[in-house]
Amino acid sequence: MQYTTIGCTDIEVSRFCLGCMGFGEVREGALHKWTLGPDDTRAIMRQALDAGINFFDTAMAYSFGTSEEYVGQALRELAPRDEWVIATKYSPRPAAQVDPAVSGAEWIRTCIDNSLRRLGVETIDLYYMHSWDYATPVEESLEALNEAVTAGKVRALGVSNCHPYQLARANDIAAAHGWARFEAIQSHMNLIFREDERELLQLCAEDGISTMPYSALAAGRLARKPGETSKRLEMDTFAKGKYDATAEQDNVIVERVAEVAERLGTSMTAVSLAWLLTKVTSPVVGATKPHHLEGPAAAADLVLSAEDIAYLEEPYVPHALVGVMAQRR
Repeated sequence: MQYTTIGCTDIEVSRFCLGCMGFGEVREGALHKWTLGPDDTRAIMRQALDAGINFFDTAMAYSFGTSEEYVGQALRELAPRDEWVIATKYSPRPAAQVDPAVSGAEWIRTCIDNSLRRLGVETIDLYYMHSWDYATPVEESLEALNEAVTAGKVRALGVSNCHPYQLARANDIAAAHGWARFEAIQSHMNLIFREDERELLQLCAEDGISTMPYSALAAGRLARKPGETSKRLEMDTFAKGKYDATAEQDNVIVERVAEVAERLGTSMTAVSLAWLLTKVTSPVVGATKPHHLEGPAAAADLVLSAEDIAYLEEPYVPHALVGVMAQRR
């Protein structure tokens, strides 16, 4: 496994981050119905640690907070605190749910304290704003997040699902006030969704901001040939909403991934992730079965040629923004 650091900090993380959205209790109204219980969560996390992955990503929104509980318990049992890095996220309040009696800063403080309790830790290594908070002035959010860093509750800050101009503006404001800035961004990027290459990746490269994209395998679409399916693919209605509309054009790229993988004697997962490693800091890769971690392990040692990269990239056509990024203020 290769390692790097988060932004301009000294926090060392593996080049792959284990995404923990697949861990947590299944309840009525849950977005995902395929999550793992505590014992299976622990087994997958043990395997990740054994593979050299020391970086784990969860969120208060995953399985009603039980993902944080399962992940925190497993990590505390499996390894000393200084051997793993935990990232989690708070969910900004939708405008319709804003309580005038509770400020945005108070909301952030409450979310941090609740995540610390669920994780069972004294400090969160990387704390994300899960999506842009349009209901709270950015100065208020940044001041509250800086307060958490100063208090030792958080080591570094990140943001997920925001536009490049929002990230640049927020960090300019933080710099003007002497506050902690966003050191990392978690966005949506993979071989069949490359809109971040327009502006975001260049901004981050110039400003020393780490890029940690989610959906690294497009919810499994980059791990199997077109037409092949799985129970997870069929159950994941959220991913269907992001990818089904462009399946025809995306499958041209997926077929090339399969072709390159066959020629190199490796898996489609390894090829897709090896490509992503040439672009970003630490992709977030989910795993709910032991073999799901074989791809990241192989990708860490796989070097694609310039010709292979060009061949994989050539068929891409622009995509409309999807998911939370498609929402408007």
